[in-house]
Amino acid sequence: MRKLASLLEIGQTLADSHNLKMALGEALETLGHHHGMVRSFVMLLDHDSEQMRTEASFGLNGENARRVSYRIGEGIVGRVVESGKPIIVPQTSREPMLLNRLSGRERNSSRHEFSFVCVPIMINRKPIGVLGVDLKYKEDRDFDRTIKFLSIVASMIAQALKVEHLIEADKQRLLDENIHLKQELRERYDFSHIIGNSSALRQVYEQVTQVARTNTTVLLRGESGTGKELIAHAIHYNSLRASKPFIKVNAAALPETLIESELFGYEKGAFTGAQGRKKGRFELAEGGTLFLDEIGDLNMSTQIKLLRVLQEREFERLGGTETIKVNVRLIVATNKQLEKAIAENEFREDLFYRLNVFQIFMPPLRERKSDILLLADHFLEKYSREHGKSIKRISTPAIDMLTSYHWPGNVRELENIIERAVLVCESSVIHGHHLPPTLQTAEGSGTITRLSLEAAVETYERDIIQDALKTAHGNRAKAAKLLDTTERIMGYKVKKYKIDCNRFRD
Repeated sequence: MRKLASLLEIGQTLADSHNLKMALGEALETLGHHHGMVRSFVMLLDHDSEQMRTEASFGLNGENARRVSYRIGEGIVGRVVESGKPIIVPQTSREPMLLNRLSGRERNSSRHEFSFVCVPIMINRKPIGVLGVDLKYKEDRDFDRTIKFLSIVASMIAQALKVEHLIEADKQRLLDENIHLKQELRERYDFSHIIGNSSALRQVYEQVTQVARTNTTVLLRGESGTGKELIAHAIHYNSLRASKPFIKVNAAALPETLIESELFGYEKGAFTGAQGRKKGRFELAEGGTLFLDEIGDLNMSTQIKLLRVLQEREFERLGGTETIKVNVRLIVATNKQLEKAIAENEFREDLFYRLNVFQIFMPPLRERKSDILLLADHFLEKYSREHGKSIKRISTPAIDMLTSYHWPGNVRELENIIERAVLVCESSVIHGHHLPPTLQTAEGSGTITRLSLEAAVETYERDIIQDALKTAHGNRAKAAKLLDTTERIMGYKVKKYKIDCNRFRD
């Protein structure tokens, strides 16, 4: 019963402790107090150096024990690791293989006669260490029972070590994955990867470069779909806070009753359903960046709290009294005219001046005509790969339709339209008829709104001819051959549709 009780105690010690080295020491102490094991130690194999080193000990000088090492096959300890089998030394004073490095036993004194038992610690049937104990010498000792008992203890130690190795491996995997993902995000949101080279966008690049490595509050303004969130990411991942969290909140997506608790957190019982304490987004962003989108939709009470955070760098959770200090860089965005909201008493003027430290205006797509083709090609490649299509390019007439459209939904609308075109296209080229009707109306592209069958056929024919001329670099004969027709008919069609062939020459 005593051995069973000891095994239970050792099992609980190894399972409950967060420090395995300390738990091993406590387990050895249990063996010493309850089973007369005068000295004991756990040595583990370092696979890099192939040396056995002391991990925990009882009844020995801890500092001296930590300095001791054995090679595989050296002495009794080394032979146990080499063979994977236990070894019994009934009388230590008579065993020349016993090197006595750990305890410095006196061999020739009967007052210090001991028995030494050493059992392997095995993981996946391979020895990774030993459990060794000194017992007072007894002529009639039952070593079989001792070996069985110590082998169970060694097995429990092996399981604890295995769990620790798995936890450490999992931690390392998560750490490596975290570093990899952060590097991916940093590369993805590097502003040099943002698509576009228009003068309006180059000005944005310059402003991002100026403000990124500071702690200045940034106000991003512009229409919906212009890429404000992308710029917020670029600022964060090019800042000194890049290794810290980037937390985003869309004020328009949360009900007024929830926005305050989401930003600042709450204490247990702060309101019905608050079962426990919850950290808010400000706390989660500690040391990093909080991106607050649609800032113009914040209610007045939340605006007051936000103003305090900006001024004092502190707040209280909802229903709490504890003041929490924060170190967070704030980036906010809006598509609203905040000046108008101030005049209508919907937005606090003092908060506006706190936010409007460094303003970046995101130009609408209609003012970035030169970027439309770059963006369209990027989205074409992205969605062709995503949907398993082999679409190579966008035809000239389709490009003309894209560049003549006024893009009320900006880049987001362009992305959606290209994805739709990829889905409906069954060839290797996106044509005008693959684009949605909104781009084929008078409002969108200047074409007629009521299209007869004859006009529709002519439109399609014009697109195909222009596309062939583009492929043939303006050469009518080559274009005619591509369309399996004659050069005379090609000339007639070019004249009919008033197509300028020189436009397609290199």
